[in-house]
Amino acid sequence: MNTYKTYAERGKNHPNACARSLFELMERKKSNLSVAVDVTSKRELLSIADAVGPYICLLKTHIDIVEDFDMDLVQQLQELSKKHDFLIFEDRKFADIGNTVKHQYANGVYKIASWSHITNAHTVPGDGIIKGLAEVGLPLGRGLLLLAEMSSKGSLAKGNYTTESVEMARHHKDFVIGFIAQHKMNSYDEEDFIVMSPGVGLDVKGDGLGQQYRTPHEVIVGSGGDIIIVGRGIYGNPDQVEEQAKRYRQAGWDAYLERVRLHQH
Repeated sequence: MNTYKTYAERGKNHPNACARSLFELMERKKSNLSVAVDVTSKRELLSIADAVGPYICLLKTHIDIVEDFDMDLVQQLQELSKKHDFLIFEDRKFADIGNTVKHQYANGVYKIASWSHITNAHTVPGDGIIKGLAEVGLPLGRGLLLLAEMSSKGSLAKGNYTTESVEMARHHKDFVIGFIAQHKMNSYDEEDFIVMSPGVGLDVKGDGLGQQYRTPHEVIVGSGGDIIIVGRGIYGNPDQVEEQAKRYRQAGWDAYLERVRLHQH
């Protein structure tokens, strides 16, 4: 199965340019760590991005919670992305009809498509959401993730919903690079969807608001995920941001090496 090849091997043949550069970057930096920076000030977002930058493959933002957002923030994020060699993933979770999401992605206050390498969408509205986003993102070399499963307790994204989401992705392989999910989604060898798994923690099991955590080993070896998404576990304690980023990067990479080793004949 593709999932068990090395990131470098998978990067060579991927149909999407954004996925290829992500795989190459992961191999180059020996990192499958994405940090989810859910903070509300520009200063804090930039400070965390700079501290974790050397250890991550992907910085995950929620740009619309930043209270003092301006285009200078975007410019500085882009500069950090070049300086530390990581991609930016705006976790926008688009969920509307094609025509609406097209404008939300390209225009408005945030102009997400202009700076975010990767974004994501719910599949509730159907195929049209992917087509609308692709009209904007494909010419810019962007990649889209679909929300196939969520890590929160009681999530409705499971079963049939997940199956249908994978089917939609298969019809748009030029633009859909993978899923936000808890397990790998490939069903045959030629298929290569990247699975990014949130809800990863080394020290805690939940947060009282429905979030449930799994270890990097459970995600990568046990469930075949590719990228671990960690938030508060890394920047929760401001004095240890860099130390925790190193720790999670190592745990994620060790798990990946173990998976490759287990499946090489």
